[in-house]
Amino acid sequence: MESVEKNTLAQLDKLNVLIIDDNRLVHDILKSSLYELGIREIRCAENAYFGLRLCNEMHFHVVICAFNVQSDKDGFHLLEELKFKGHVTKTTVLIFLSSETDESLVNSIIELQPDDFWTKPLAIKKVQTRLTATLKVKQALFNLYSAIDRKAFAKAIYFADRYLLNEKLAPFHPNINRIKGDSLLRLFEFQEAEAFYKELLTHYQYSWVYLGYAKALLKQGRIDEIQEMLKKLTDKPETRFGAHDMMAQYYIEQEQYQLAYDEIKLATALAPRNIERNKKSWDLARLTHDHKGQYLATRNIAQQAKNSIHDSPELLLNVIRAGIDLACATPDESAQAVLKQTDRYIEQLENDYEDIQLFKPQLVVAKARLHNVRNEEAKATKLVENHMSLKPTTIVEDNLDKVKVLHELGMREDAIHLLQAINNQISGDSLNCQVVRRYIEQETQEREDIHFTAKQLNSMAVEHFQRNRLLPALDAIVQALQLSPDNIKLMISQLKILITIKQQDEATNEHVVLVEQLFSKFASKTLEGKTPIVLKELTEKWQKLCA
Repeated sequence: MESVEKNTLAQLDKLNVLIIDDNRLVHDILKSSLYELGIREIRCAENAYFGLRLCNEMHFHVVICAFNVQSDKDGFHLLEELKFKGHVTKTTVLIFLSSETDESLVNSIIELQPDDFWTKPLAIKKVQTRLTATLKVKQALFNLYSAIDRKAFAKAIYFADRYLLNEKLAPFHPNINRIKGDSLLRLFEFQEAEAFYKELLTHYQYSWVYLGYAKALLKQGRIDEIQEMLKKLTDKPETRFGAHDMMAQYYIEQEQYQLAYDEIKLATALAPRNIERNKKSWDLARLTHDHKGQYLATRNIAQQAKNSIHDSPELLLNVIRAGIDLACATPDESAQAVLKQTDRYIEQLENDYEDIQLFKPQLVVAKARLHNVRNEEAKATKLVENHMSLKPTTIVEDNLDKVKVLHELGMREDAIHLLQAINNQISGDSLNCQVVRRYIEQETQEREDIHFTAKQLNSMAVEHFQRNRLLPALDAIVQALQLSPDNIKLMISQLKILITIKQQDEATNEHVVLVEQLFSKFASKTLEGKTPIVLKELTEKWQKLCA
């Protein structure tokens, strides 16, 4: 079977070619180019829907796909679906078309690893030359690609070593070496991979060689040896995306979640279409208490997944939940705008999906949380008591939302019991499972120690402060900052309380340390509006008290 397919790549009149582009002129140019080469079986589709239908009807050896197919899903999500359904494998010749070359699009294309990338407008001779060269590579390395399709990485290395000894295959040696290096990493042969990439660096200056060498050392925990290289990789446009993504993985493995989050945000901005990376950003945002980042990540997931195999009502439901979390963590009136948008998302969910009854239990919980954040506790309690089951479901996110509403309504024993059930649901050894498991552990500890939301704690602190109960006010703000550590308003409130304690000559060394930590945090933040003026006044007041 393999030999037949391999030989087919050399027989142009035996090839089946699929073109997916919403521009008929592109179809005409490509068909003319391919007919001149002797290719006869050419099918064209103007959108992803018909492209998928054609793939269901016949096997294609070559797929030429526009990255931006405007009528339905884009090329990135189309290819994901084609790969998922087995229509495109490593032995398929895959070529992307685009008239754009901005960095985020190029990064997304690189991530999909096509065999070639053609920029529009197309020229017949260029199409013929590039396709012929690509077919030669695919045919020459057919056994290698076939082994990768089967995840037979040891076999891929065996073929690679044989091919590297063949001087006739010298033009393909970079491709062969790349596959061998990746296979070594996938087999966790990190020391051998290190030596392999180190040798390649004496011959090649390709980006993938530097990234592979860096990854081999990172997997051995030897980050200190390549600090300078990592800085160069993150500075260069052609490697910065891969470097940030690689570093995010490294920091997750080291359980340095804030650093991992900083890196994943940079990688996501450079290649925003990858849903799994966006989900990782969401999980890390939750773990590091970045409620705004969590909200933005869920919105980006819902937007990028539109019309893809990832699209589902649950994605919009996650946006709603993240919006409520953000409102609970926002102590000022800016939360109202988020709540209004959340109301619109609920309306959209109820109107857009025919099977909305399937999500009625989840919407009950979301609406109860909305009542609670709006200080309508009686309405929230009524919804929970009459319409919400305390039994855990099979879906972790549904159970987490139940925990939050129970905790917010003071039903803390029920919340902790449900959290313990959730912890038993997280299984697997993947890095994503590691992050989610750590988040559940953090949620369990915080729900046991802290009985209110950041917004509620801020209100309590204001009341204590107005009644000159300074230490209880400080305790409430400290707890609020544990839940929302980067909230500038909470930090300003804490500074005001500490200054008042100092004015009343009740400050301890611990209080002085807290002020120093606050000034250090403020120095690393971008302050907006009136905050810089307020901070300057408070700083001068503190300095006079300490003089």
